[in-house]
Amino acid sequence: MFTGLIECTGIVRKTGSGFQIEAGKDLDLSRGDSLAVNGSCLTVTKIERKYLCFDVSPETFRRTVNPIPGSKVNLERSMAAEGRFHGHFVTGHVDAAGTVTKVKKTSGFSEITVSFPEEHSLLLVEKGSVTVSGISLTVASLTGSSFTVAVIPETLKTTTAGEWKPGYRVNLEFDIIGKYVTQAALAARSKESLREYLEQYETGRS
Repeated sequence: MFTGLIECTGIVRKTGSGFQIEAGKDLDLSRGDSLAVNGSCLTVTKIERKYLCFDVSPETFRRTVNPIPGSKVNLERSMAAEGRFHGHFVTGHVDAAGTVTKVKKTSGFSEITVSFPEEHSLLLVEKGSVTVSGISLTVASLTGSSFTVAVIPETLKTTTAGEWKPGYRVNLEFDIIGKYVTQAALAARSKESLREYLEQYETGRS
């Protein structure tokens, strides 16, 4: 589990069947630990001096934007059970790739518009949370296939968000609470009524 608050950025040094990344600071990681790389939960398989190595499955390659050597990535360690909770619930399981379509800068802030596959439109609400390349952001406005977020100067300075421009590809993870609510609502829609659906659910539990 992650929170969407980026700890530092890193530089991709090598790609192939996995990634080799040089982190911007010592993250005190060991082999087997989880690290969100641009919002995608990966497992550290090896540490070679200052480089973190990860194996990447075909599913992850298919779902996410694949970084190239020399590119900057956002990094966040998994949340400690005794730690304070910031951001929002982030699983590190990327749902889809999106594309930055507009960047408007105002007084140090940036209003960034991102397009996404329209089949995911039920998973976004205005003022709700969305994870963009690992960053927990709030949806400021929304259409059927794009949303806009307001990014503060600190986030622009400490993450890859400061490099985003039209055409930039990003990883998207939609709020997991919205996913479960949507799934339950869609299942209930096929029943005669929501009450019938819930009654059958309770019967099945007893």
